Amino acid sequence: MRFRNISLARLKSGLFWRTFLLLGVLTTLSMASWTGMISWVQRGPQAQQLAAQVISVVTITRAALTHSAPELRTELLFELVSNEGIRVFLLEENDEVDPPPDIALMPDIERLVKAKLGKSTRFSARVNGMRGFWVSFYIGEDQYWLMLERERIPWLTGIQWLGWAAVVSLVSLLGAAAISSLVNAPLRRLTAAFRAIAQGRRPEPLPEKGPQEIRQANRSFNQMVDDLQQVESDRAVILAGISHDLRTPLTRMQLEVEMADLSADARDGMKSDLAQMDAIIAQFLDYAKPTEASTFVPLDVTAMLEEVAHEVSRLPDVKVTTDITCPAQVMGNGTDLKRVFHNLIENARRYGKTPGTDMAEIDIRCSVKGMHTAKRVVIDVEDHGVGVPEERMAELLKPFTRLDEARSQANGAGLGLAIVERVLQRHDAELNLSNREGGGLSIQITLEAV
Repeated sequence: MRFRNISLARLKSGLFWRTFLLLGVLTTLSMASWTGMISWVQRGPQAQQLAAQVISVVTITRAALTHSAPELRTELLFELVSNEGIRVFLLEENDEVDPPPDIALMPDIERLVKAKLGKSTRFSARVNGMRGFWVSFYIGEDQYWLMLERERIPWLTGIQWLGWAAVVSLVSLLGAAAISSLVNAPLRRLTAAFRAIAQGRRPEPLPEKGPQEIRQANRSFNQMVDDLQQVESDRAVILAGISHDLRTPLTRMQLEVEMADLSADARDGMKSDLAQMDAIIAQFLDYAKPTEASTFVPLDVTAMLEEVAHEVSRLPDVKVTTDITCPAQVMGNGTDLKRVFHNLIENARRYGKTPGTDMAEIDIRCSVKGMHTAKRVVIDVEDHGVGVPEERMAELLKPFTRLDEARSQANGAGLGLAIVERVLQRHDAELNLSNREGGGLSIQITLEAV
């Protein structure tokens, strides 16, 4: 069926998602390039800064210990630990020494520090199980460890870089989503307006503002809507004129037949021909007549179906069975929807008679599916005839089409189901045709419940 059917695949292929994806990829690549460039540019200055800090701390600590009185060194070491977070330990040969911190700047820091403090300077991330930034230095012949708390070394770890990158990525993606929504807003409004026209409603005028291309497109669309409104108005006048011009001669001919000196059989034959011509004209007018959304009101569709079933059950060649589970309401034009149900039943009465009988057995079912705001009214009309070949099912909805020669003798112009489809399109409904299990044609209509 050609009605709206939004799926996940279609959603992902929309212009918004494509724009968002392109902006997201562009932003990600730009951020990665920016991060790499900043890391490369700042690598040297940051390594020099950290190395200078380490050299300064070691030099000052060594000078303080060297020039202080031996009896004051214990107090000095306590001050360094308490105020500066610096600890000094005697380096022993049996110390458990881990490798230096695993950071990208460490090779540059080692090179710069060793250039100032000597090539014998050692570095470690953990000594004897104690975590920190460890640097060795000499005082005379004795070698010491100086431990700085990691918090005093302000380098950025990989996790920190990843955290900053995640924050920047999130902000960038939110910006990409906002830009995509802003760029696609005019197209969304235009799509909604076209959908309203397809449903027989007059859309609100599109705003003629924004970029020049959007203003021109919206101005052209608004002009088109005005032209269509004028065409609809002209068509209504033309249809009224056609109805009068065609039916007036028929009425005159019917009167002349009544007054003519004819036999009963001849008079009945001519009346039948005139009735068939009148039915064909009525079908043409029904097919051409638009269904205006402004005429839609809440309708008790279950009561309407019961009424239609009661009316057609009076026909001698029709047997109707109904199964209507619960009351249901839809928005629509009552006259047009009632015409739809009558057309479906008339189609089943003419072409869906049970094989071997002159009786059309018609089943009508109505149920409500879904919950809360997603409720849908499902109506099934089925006959017990021979059905339709699957490869020719779509032809049933084509105007002026019958599937076999026998049907060419039937009253009408082959517009019954075409009228049904056109009316349901205006009601934004779904129409599905299939063969019934056990034989016959099954027609299902799905309407949005209110």
